[in-house]
This record gives sequence, C-alpha cells and structure tokens, in this order.
Amino acid sequence: MIRLFVGLDLPPALDERIAALGVGLPGARWVPARNLHLTLRFIGEVDEDTAEEIHYGLARLDVPGFDLTLTGLGLFGDSRRAHTLWLGVETSEPLGLLARLVDGAVVRAGCKPEPRRFSPHVSLARLKEADPARLQSFISEAPVFRARTPISDFALFRSVLHRDGPEYDVLERYPLGPTPLI
Repeated sequence: MIRLFVGLDLPPALDERIAALGVGLPGARWVPARNLHLTLRFIGEVDEDTAEEIHYGLARLDVPGFDLTLTGLGLFGDSRRAHTLWLGVETSEPLGLLARLVDGAVVRAGCKPEPRRFSPHVSLARLKEADPARLQSFISEAPVFRARTPISDFALFRSVLHRDGPEYDVLERYPLGPTPLI
C-alpha cells in the first residue's frame, strides 16, 4: 500500500518566503519549507495497481498552465479549537478546472469521489492547544503576504508518515499546456 495525494509544488524561493511566516506562535507545529504545497486531491492508501491507474489517468489530462496567487491567513476549525493555520489561494477557473479533472481521474482509477468542496490553501502549521486570543492576534498582526507564481505542472506525491511528521516525495510530474495569452 502507498499513501498518495496530487498537488502543486511551489518554487523553492517562494517556499522560503512562506516558511518565514512561521515564527512566534506557541502551540504551532510549522510545516517545513520542503513540505509546502497545495493539495489538489488527497487520495490516501491505495495498492500499487490503483496507483498505476491513477498515474495513467493524470498523465492524460490536458490543462493549460496558469498563475497562482497566494494571499491571506486563515484557520480550519472553530475559533476556540482551530487545528490548522493556512495561507489562502485565490480561486481561479484554471485552478478549479485542474482540481475537478484530477478528482475525475482519481475516481476513474477506482477511488471514491472527494466529498468536500475544493478549498485551495497551503497548510502552514498544525495547531495544538494554541491560545485562541494569541492565534487571532498572530493573524491580524501578520505582515500582508501576497505572491503570484506561474504553475506549469502538477505532481503525484507519496506521503510517508514518521513520528516527527510526514515526508513527501514527488513520484511523477505532469506538465500543463502552454499558458493562454490574454
């Protein structure tokens, strides 16, 4: 069995800029720069045959490249029991299309459809017993972060869980088509 997800890698320089946000919040376990990504579709544990079918389905997708804009901090969970701090991603038609096509390829390979609505973000930290007031203060006082980066491919990742956190490896990259001129 292999644990998989499909996502967008970010350029190393952008990873470092994002990782620099990760200071000054007690109770936060920050995602290392090497693990920052945008998940298009979490798959979970599958056998090797299913993984191969997923690969073949993803390789057939024909989607143009696009620009990705990251901005704003937010939380998953309620204000008293937040569990994840994230960096927002502006929704765009090309990003939504790619997510829908990826989900379709994964479903055709035999996996269940994703039950949750696609909510693009980059997870920054897992929160454990973070003080709600301190958390809100951290978000409101954080410097405004805005970055735009071209996206020319997406990837199939393997996730290996360890005691000190997951490790992500790119198994395959899938190029996107030329970015349309506007």
